[in-house]
Amino acid sequence: VQLQASGGGFVQAGESLRLSCVVSGRSFGSYFMGWFRQAPGKEREFLGRITWTSSSLHYADSVKARFTISRDSAKNAVYLDMNSLKPEDTAVYYCAARPIGPGTSYNYWGQGTLVTVSS
Repeated sequence: VQLQASGGGFVQAGESLRLSCVVSGRSFGSYFMGWFRQAPGKEREFLGRITWTSSSLHYADSVKARFTISRDSAKNAVYLDMNSLKPEDTAVYYCAARPIGPGTSYNYWGQGTLVTVSS
């Protein structure tokens, strides 16, 4: 099972970036696909999640005005579109998967992709 995150890079404040997460090795049809980030010296932060089947979305309040999650089932890919980036968005971004249902946890993780936002 692999979750391969990509698309990170160095951008200027105010610019946009799209991160991708391609999954392989199993079906995640009954899973939430989530995006997280971890900035240097900070705890990992949940950004949002989507389902494959209904595109049910949920965002953290801190990013819902600027970030959009989508998925392309044909490509087994989930995306995180980030707009109006700020220096405080600098972090390693991760995609992850958890079974839909109460009491579950994200048990599949990608390797992370670094986003650096310069002022």
